[in-house]
Amino acid sequence: MTQTPLPRSRGPKPTKVDPDQLLDAAQAVFAQEGLRAASLRAIARHAGCDPALIYYHFDSKEALFAALLARRFPQVLREMEQLADPGDLRPMAERLWAVLLLYHRHLKDDPGLRAMIRGEIVRGAEGLTDLIEAQIRPIALAVRSIFDQGIARGELRPDLQPLLATFFLVRMQLEILDLLPAILPRLAGAGTPLNLVSGMKAWFELFWRGVALDPSVPLPPLPDPVD
Repeated sequence: MTQTPLPRSRGPKPTKVDPDQLLDAAQAVFAQEGLRAASLRAIARHAGCDPALIYYHFDSKEALFAALLARRFPQVLREMEQLADPGDLRPMAERLWAVLLLYHRHLKDDPGLRAMIRGEIVRGAEGLTDLIEAQIRPIALAVRSIFDQGIARGELRPDLQPLLATFFLVRMQLEILDLLPAILPRLAGAGTPLNLVSGMKAWFELFWRGVALDPSVPLPPLPDPVD
């Protein structure tokens, strides 16, 4: 498959560069080429700076990758741990929907980050998988604790496997973010308006019917994402 070339900078190279600018450039290059194939020269070209400036802020490509993860996931973890607070007595459907809204808020507008992480997980690069796991595992465990609480409170099926339920809930949300914007315009046309939010709600209703102790109980009103 032919890849779109990364944009080249024009004009003189800056003598200073903001670290976030380098991280944005690295994310774009990693998402397209993978970390192993990416070069610091390509990242510098994307950032419009001299490659030597990268070493002023980061020791290596791996350090750039680790910084990209650290830039986003600690905040996601803090918010997810708040959602997993056992003192939250909202109905379980509302809390699980809040999990999807959290992922939507943090990742909807960052396809590069999603592509970068997905690519490195699939490639299984030694060391990088550990870096990703260190950031993602605590978040997944927080979501799992919500499922555990739902089982204990008698709202979710007692035979539910919380870890697998966490995987399917989060995985499908990421697939929705990646695929629905491209697919929905082609599915529309039958008189029913379709958008990302309606897709999220339709998926969640199906998911809820599979995990709820009593699938016949209607879902509560689900708030739309706040963009």
